[in-house]
Amino acid sequence: MPMAEQEQKIIPGVVAALGIVFGDIGTSPLYTLQTVLNDTGATDRETLLGSFSLLVWTMMIVVALKYATLVMRADNHGEGGILALLSLVGPNFGKRWFSRTTLLAGAGLFGAALLYGDGAITPAISVLSAVEGIGVVTQALHPYILPIAAAILFGIFAIQPLGTAHIGKIFGPVMLLWFVSMGLIGVFSLAHEPGVLIGLNPWFGLRFLFEHAGNSLIILGAVFLSVTGAEALYADMSHVGRRSVRLALAVVVLPMLILNYAGQTAFLVSHHGLKGNPFFATMPHPLILPMVILATLATVIASQAIITGAFTLTRQAMQLGWFPGLNIRQTSDSEYGQIYVSVINWLLMAVTLAIALTFKSSGKLSGAYGTAVSTTMLITSVLMFDVLTAQWKWPLWKALPVMLFFGVIDLVFSSANLLKIADGGYVPLFIGFLIYIVMTTWRRGSTLLHAGLTPLEADPHKTIGNLQEGKILRTPGAAVFLSRYQSVFPPIVTRYMSDFRSLPTQVVVLNVQFDPIPRLTKDQRMKITDVEENIWQISARFGFVEIPNLSDVLREAKEKGCDVDLDKVLFFTGDDDIVANPKNPEMSTLRRLLFGFLYRNAVHASDRFTLPRERLVEIGHQVEV
Repeated sequence: MPMAEQEQKIIPGVVAALGIVFGDIGTSPLYTLQTVLNDTGATDRETLLGSFSLLVWTMMIVVALKYATLVMRADNHGEGGILALLSLVGPNFGKRWFSRTTLLAGAGLFGAALLYGDGAITPAISVLSAVEGIGVVTQALHPYILPIAAAILFGIFAIQPLGTAHIGKIFGPVMLLWFVSMGLIGVFSLAHEPGVLIGLNPWFGLRFLFEHAGNSLIILGAVFLSVTGAEALYADMSHVGRRSVRLALAVVVLPMLILNYAGQTAFLVSHHGLKGNPFFATMPHPLILPMVILATLATVIASQAIITGAFTLTRQAMQLGWFPGLNIRQTSDSEYGQIYVSVINWLLMAVTLAIALTFKSSGKLSGAYGTAVSTTMLITSVLMFDVLTAQWKWPLWKALPVMLFFGVIDLVFSSANLLKIADGGYVPLFIGFLIYIVMTTWRRGSTLLHAGLTPLEADPHKTIGNLQEGKILRTPGAAVFLSRYQSVFPPIVTRYMSDFRSLPTQVVVLNVQFDPIPRLTKDQRMKITDVEENIWQISARFGFVEIPNLSDVLREAKEKGCDVDLDKVLFFTGDDDIVANPKNPEMSTLRRLLFGFLYRNAVHASDRFTLPRERLVEIGHQVEV
């Protein structure tokens, strides 16, 4: 491929990566250095240089080395994120409580659940920190900061049902303008005090920590805010590609962030004792209002990325069997990642607004931020060690030093953030814990439900014999039985034969399953088995990021010999009634009640698989759990 053609593809990819991947980390200069200095309690030159050094090297180690260099290599057929990483390790949660895969899967699942807590806090702190800039313009607007931020947050969630495919095209250019503006403003301040660049030497950061030994963990908890968007590099890399993410990081993101932090440091060195947010203080007064507007746009984009990530995570968890069925709507015909999950959207909005209205400022909210992300990063390191040794077959002498290096750093940052629990760090942990309980309860209840229905499966040899001998009548019509089971005559078919004492002339037993890989090729999609005359079994497989279309599956099956009349076919699904069995030691009473609530409110097969409701018949059965 000619170099010019390569560049044409690389440049749009880099710009797109800025809008999709780097919104969160790109808005961290709005509040990070201010939080570090508040926790340090001093603004002398040595403190400022030490803080600047820590910020730079935290970004270099966590973002550039750990995520961009190592973790992004652990993709699952191009897909990233902690659930994709978990699928590489093996999602064998609950088979043996103290097995390696169970412990790793449990940790990975908790890390995924924590991302919902991050998704609620990120929009709140980002928008608040941006809107607080108007208080620098004039104190008269200070009382309006919280109402304006709340209105913006409400608007972000309110537009989600419309989709963002069209306005999403401007995300990249806006974020490019944001990064360049931050860098240029940093250069402007740096020109008056270039000596602060000596802080690029890591020794200043280490000496700073030694001199503040008793307070070092608290300081590191604030420093960690500079990398809270790092997990997005891994989670969103499938949207633009690994190369585009790395180039955007190396060419735009890291240089502009370092220049801006250097500019804030330089300004504070030459304006000793300055109070307030140094990000807006570094700017010439006429630029403050335009930068407040641009910062608000950048935080909206960062919030949009977090919300979209929550939707994507929900779909992945649902199709991997960790979440009940929810109504997912595609909001774009061309953009696969443009989906909308109503329940998640409005719950996130309620929690985000409650957080913003409770904490009221980005400074107070910084205590709640980082706890979930740092824990997720630590869990990622644990899972990566398993990938290095079990998947990539690295020898222990090679894998152990690498993961000890990153693991110790993650452990230090995680411990530092745990000190902020009383100041609000409990919020994302509590949200993550609730989601974790929901996910594990759904998985366990689904397993027990499956076990309760398994005895109803019919013996295929006996059933085929009865059909051939005419003991089971064949009535006119065509039926598609949707089943979670691999058997030829699953429980739903058995119940039909028991209730109607017959089978339709044409029968399709359609089993849908989701594999722990993102996408399948057309050749892997479907397997058709001729069971008996005019009886077919179809096994349809989908990747965990794919949207299943059963109409397409049936049309393709018809082309391959499954000669069922699709215009007149009736679809049969199970609508089982959960009955509590207090004597069952496999599930506690509270979790049984939770599973029953989730099961009753999960979407029906007709909604999840886009089936015509006028031709759908649900067959019920009582199952003890």
